[in-house]
This record gives sequence, structure tokens and C-alpha cells, in this order.
Amino acid sequence: MSKTNRMYLVTGAAGFLGSTVCRKLVDRNEKVRAFVLEGDKSAAYLPEEVEIVYGDLCNKDDLKRFFEMPEDTEVIVLHIASIVTVNPDYSQKVMDVNVGGTENIIDMCRKHNVSKLVYCSSTGAIPEEEKGPIRECEGSIPLDTERIRGCYSLSKAMATNVVLKAAKEGLNACVVHPSGILGPEDFAMGETTKTLVDIINGEMPAGINGSFNLCDVRDLADGAIRAADQGKAGECYILGNDEVNFRDFAKMVSDEAGVKEIRTFLPVGFANFIAGILERQAKRSGKRPLMTTFSVYNLARNNDFDSTKAKNELGYRTRSYRDTIHDEIAWLRETGRIKGMPAAAAVSS
Repeated sequence: MSKTNRMYLVTGAAGFLGSTVCRKLVDRNEKVRAFVLEGDKSAAYLPEEVEIVYGDLCNKDDLKRFFEMPEDTEVIVLHIASIVTVNPDYSQKVMDVNVGGTENIIDMCRKHNVSKLVYCSSTGAIPEEEKGPIRECEGSIPLDTERIRGCYSLSKAMATNVVLKAAKEGLNACVVHPSGILGPEDFAMGETTKTLVDIINGEMPAGINGSFNLCDVRDLADGAIRAADQGKAGECYILGNDEVNFRDFAKMVSDEAGVKEIRTFLPVGFANFIAGILERQAKRSGKRPLMTTFSVYNLARNNDFDSTKAKNELGYRTRSYRDTIHDEIAWLRETGRIKGMPAAAAVSS
């Protein structure tokens, strides 16, 4: 089948990772169709070459429009869309979109004879090991959902099991497990980017003595596309980076931005106690808590993820934290997202 008859369908295409995937595919002259939630303003930043279909993962009629294609077209699906939340409480909406939406995507892949499906899961969907590197759950599928913390991670584990079951039944599908996400062109200003901006703007008086595992969005996008190109059916691939503690991360941000360092870092136990109070206050007021027990858990847990399999089988590679932070701060300055640095001034500097 000729390359001119190949189409990549990308869900969650207006999001941080999805939009980067779209840009990378366009850069290599692929045809791309994006599935975007109606009203998502970030769709304006997608390349003009991308065909946009607006719809909801829970609406099968919307998905039918998204999948409609001439019969001679090879279709490759990268299912990236999901609701991300740091609220640990069960949410039916999160389950409907992240699990039910994935079931709908699989149904469409079968009906339209899709040649490949890549599901974007999360490292949070892999049961945590207390010590040592965390690897893909080879031989222990389905994932043990009883060992998963937080509604978001649970939904991603359940959706991963749905995809792996479909692969066992004959669907050419594989799974990537990205860790945290960092880098330029986060137009929606996600949680990690907000943390970066808060450090630079001096709006984070204290950090937490925990760790991250964050990847450059450009490397994650490249890994997802490589999985579409050469990932094996029924296989999972961790797309992670080196673990970094919050203190070192914050210092790199401060050094690159030329701002004062955070001097105070709270013990995890104390931070968790404060987060519990904030969650209870938020439930009474109906407002979003400044910090949650789930976000503290994600800093306290084992974040040592092993990407050896993705490196060996997909050629996955990551750049240094320093390089990513440098590029993201440059983008934040250029777009006027840092206090005292209007876009026009930043561009001319």
C-alpha cells in the first residue's frame, strides 16, 4: 500500500502530547486527522495541514465521522485522549472517558480494519514496586488494578487491560506508558508547566522532599510514533526518564531562569497531612485544592521506571532535564507566560 494512502488518526490531538505527535507526523509528511473535543481552544495551535474532527469519545456517532475513510486507506490510530486528574476520588466521568472511550476506540478499530492501534497509557497504571526499577508487567496481564492508587491511574490501568485483551483477540495493538511530561509548547498549561512557572515567578514558597520522573514531550511523541511504526502487538513499552528529586529539579529551573532558589522543602508526611486538610476544605467550598494527597503520593512513590525495552525495541531516547528545562523556559519567555516578560520583549532579547 502506498504511503499516500496512509492516514494517522490522533485522539487528544489538542493536548500537550497529542499536538506534539501531530506536529512530528506532519514534519515527516504524513496525513493526520485529529479528534478534538468541541470548544478546546488549543486546537488553534495544531498545524494547518491537520484535518480536525470535533467530537466526544463517549459519542459513537462522533467516532464514526472520525473513522470514516476511503477503503484503500491504511489507518493507524494513536489513542492519546484522556481526562487527567490529581483528585484521587472515584469519578464516573473519568471512567466513562478513559475506559469507556477506549472501548469505543477499539470497537471502531475493529469495524474499520485499522492496521495498528497505539494506546497511550501511563506509568501510573503499572503496580508500584517498593524498591528497584519498575518494568513492564510481562506475564502478569491483566494489570493488577487492586494495587493502583488514584482514580486516574486506575482508569488507565483498566483501559490498558481492555487494549491488551483486544490484542490477544487479534487486534494489532500495543501500549506505551509515558511517565510525567515536560517541555515547550504546552499551550494548555498543564500541572508540570504550572509548577515550572510558579517556581520562576516566585509563587512556590516551599517544595516537597519527593521525586519526579519527567520526559520531554518531544521524546514522548517520538516514542509513541516509533511504537506505531514498530511496536509489537500485545506489548507494553515504558517511555520514562531518569528519576530526579524535586530539590534538584527546582534548582535546575532556578538556575536556567536566573531566579531565586526554593529554600524550604517539606517532609512527605507533613505535606500529606496538609494535603488532606486542603482536600477536606475544598470539598466543603467546592473549590479545587492547592495540593492533593494523590499529588503528594506521586512525589513520594518509587519513580524509578526502566525504559530499556523501549530503547532496545523502538530506539526510544530521552534528552537531559537541563536541555528540556532550557527549551521550555525559552518558550515560556517567548510567549509571555512568565511574569515581567511580555512576549514582544522576550522575542527581542
